Amino acid sequence: MRNRDEGPYYVIERESGSGVGPFIMGALLGAGVALLFAPRSGEETQQDLKERAGRIRDAAEERIREAQDQIEDRLEQARAELMDRVEAVREAVDSGRHAAGEARDELEEKIQRSKAAYRAGVDAAKTAASEEGKGSKDAKSEED
Repeated sequence: MRNRDEGPYYVIERESGSGVGPFIMGALLGAGVALLFAPRSGEETQQDLKERAGRIRDAAEERIREAQDQIEDRLEQARAELMDRVEAVREAVDSGRHAAGEARDELEEKIQRSKAAYRAGVDAAKTAASEEGKGSKDAKSEED
């Protein structure tokens, strides 16, 4: 018996898959052996094997078709969702461009108004300065 003070005890397990494939192979092999040892003639057994193989093939083909249909449906759904998202991004980009254009136009208009106001202020200052200069000259001329 092992002493617990000796250290940790490790158990390693391996997963070897789902086991469905080996199960099916075993079932088919067992069915084949059972048919071979059944009390029938060789022709009957062969005919029965052919029929069963045909049914298995038909069932496999049907499942493959179903899987293909499911994959195609999922692919189409993913494609549609992707196209919706691409369209939403395009709309957002277009909206952003439009908003940026409007903001640029508004800013240019404000700049033009500011320039006009600046020019008007400069002109008013010049006018006031020249009038003040004339008023001083007039006052000096009256004093003389």
